[in-house]
Amino acid sequence: MSSTATANKHTGSGPVLDWAAGHGPVTGALSATTGAFAVATTGAATSMPPGWALAVGAAGALGHTVVGLRVRNAGRTLATRAASWLVGAGWTTWAMTHGPLTWAALGSLATVGVGIGAAARSTALYEEAREEETIATEQRQIAAELSAERRAIAAEWADRIQRVCSITVRILGVEMWETGAGFSIDAELPPGGATWNKIAAESPRLSADARLPHGCTATASPGVHQGRVIIDVTTVNVLEEERTYPTDYGTLSVHTGIPWGYRTNAASILAYLREQCALVVGPTGSGKTNMVHAILAGFARADDVLTWVIDLNAGSAGLPWVLPALNGDLQSGDGKPVRPGVDWLAGTYDEAMTMLETAVRVAKQRKMGYQDLLARHNTDLLPISSKIPQIMLVIDEGAEILASPDRQMRKMAEKILEVIRIARAMGLRTVLTALGATGSVLGNLMIRREAKVRVALTGGETEGMDLGKMFPGTRGLRVDQAPYKGAGFMGTPESPAGLFKAWRILPNQIRDIIAATSDRHPTLDDISAKAAGSAYRRRWDAERTAWMRDHTPDDDSPDAGSYGLASGLALSALDGPETRQVSPEDEMLARFRAEIDAQFATAPDPHGPTEQAPPPASGGLNLAALRGEQDSTAQQAALALLLAAGTEGTGASAIARALADEYGTTRQTVVGWLKTWVTDGTAVRVGEGTKARYVHRQHAPELPPEG
Repeated sequence: MSSTATANKHTGSGPVLDWAAGHGPVTGALSATTGAFAVATTGAATSMPPGWALAVGAAGALGHTVVGLRVRNAGRTLATRAASWLVGAGWTTWAMTHGPLTWAALGSLATVGVGIGAAARSTALYEEAREEETIATEQRQIAAELSAERRAIAAEWADRIQRVCSITVRILGVEMWETGAGFSIDAELPPGGATWNKIAAESPRLSADARLPHGCTATASPGVHQGRVIIDVTTVNVLEEERTYPTDYGTLSVHTGIPWGYRTNAASILAYLREQCALVVGPTGSGKTNMVHAILAGFARADDVLTWVIDLNAGSAGLPWVLPALNGDLQSGDGKPVRPGVDWLAGTYDEAMTMLETAVRVAKQRKMGYQDLLARHNTDLLPISSKIPQIMLVIDEGAEILASPDRQMRKMAEKILEVIRIARAMGLRTVLTALGATGSVLGNLMIRREAKVRVALTGGETEGMDLGKMFPGTRGLRVDQAPYKGAGFMGTPESPAGLFKAWRILPNQIRDIIAATSDRHPTLDDISAKAAGSAYRRRWDAERTAWMRDHTPDDDSPDAGSYGLASGLALSALDGPETRQVSPEDEMLARFRAEIDAQFATAPDPHGPTEQAPPPASGGLNLAALRGEQDSTAQQAALALLLAAGTEGTGASAIARALADEYGTTRQTVVGWLKTWVTDGTAVRVGEGTKARYVHRQHAPELPPEG
């Protein structure tokens, strides 16, 4: 290679030769003529028999014809290529006989080259046009078939809407979903005042008339203007199957939306939380905890969000996002320490109040410290970025805190409402969860006004799930449309309320997300960090995180709510003396009985010594009630909680929460037990609806004696 070529190679200038590229009309003709001239010259000099060149040309023409037939070239192309071989071979044979270095030989060779090039260019254009026409024909055929299918759908649904809704619409388009789960109909409403709401109200009847599978719906939403309507028809129930959280842990932003799940058309639904708060409700067993983890996963993936979590239930919602990093179980590729998946976790009342007071100080300091920045950007919304991150405050069962009559909870509720009220422009927003969509939860005007992103996980549960209050103005939503765990309804200012399902996020995925996003988490900006002070800087100190690592239950501080029972209570009263083994559960039960005996006169143990014990005092707590023929240890523990609740009684949700960790008991199961106990006289129901309480018969003396 010459120095010029070498220089061109290194500098990137000048012509570049691609030796692997195929021949075009010019290079192909040049190659053919130079090859023929070389063979003719060599053959004439070495007295090569001229017939050899003709034989080679004939073989080349035959070979190209066979290959062309296999790839289905046009007849014009086959003839041109065969003729090129034969003409070239004929000239070579003639030149070897009469001499290739004459002006006649050279002139004729040039003419042959020009002819081969022109013929090659013509056939190439013809083949391109022929290929394009073939593709166009196939596309027209597909379009025709699709158009026929769409026309059939349009005619069918126009007739159905007329029959069911008594509205004559003109269907303008039918769009098939890429996921194959259904289609959307764009229809024009007739003049005379018909609105899309009338079609939306008839969603169940439309779905039944179309014979859609269970879990599939035909829902109407506003079109491009008030005279148009969009009808989304689901034909495949994607909510029935469980889908795990996507393993693509790419970078997200609060500005571009955080994915929280997927719609019935299998498309992701985004929550835009720069200015909005969020409310997530779901009874026990509906998948609310999993939904919280999916929300935390989205915040962890964002490079402009810091997540603060409050969970007064021992911090259970945030611990999986903190402990792997604090315990050093994860290692980053570059050797740097792995940061927790959430920026701050509060599992106690004092820590939660510290966090809320810090959030208020940060919001106020940002208002003062970023006035120049706001003026430069000509906005009243703080420009959120990785340098000035948004703080998302996730409060598990926070809506219950707002409605609690407890004095301490009222103080915390005031701080939560203050954050919601003053911090929108300064980039502090909240995500509250609740056990149900009831009047007590949605009665707060601040929640209704600010929490425009709303999720109702139903899991088929109807009690305490008022979708009309949760999504006012939206009709046609029914709990039985989402009977699956993790499924429910979600509505945002950008997307009307409709069916959706949250991804199932597995524990190993949480660890993977923590490791994958560790270097992506932003740090609190200087102005905010100054306002946060030492309360924020020392949030991971050993004395403030000791409770996260202390898994030993405190005998003096049981954690089963206000009933004074440990959540891990397990009764082995049904075991005989010969099979009963001493276990931590037995010891805990023994301590529980001892405490009860010290306070009340209890009934004798039927499995205990045979000597007679003094009779119990009137109205005493009879532990023999725990030793009935119950179906399971979990049911015995539930009865113990009911008995310990005293005259105030308890509810199914409280019992289910106390037993969930130890036994995995759901609220629906506890409801079944309570109904059975009410029927057989073991318990009595007090109150109706969401305020219903259940009292053990020993605390309701007006009941007739058992048996």
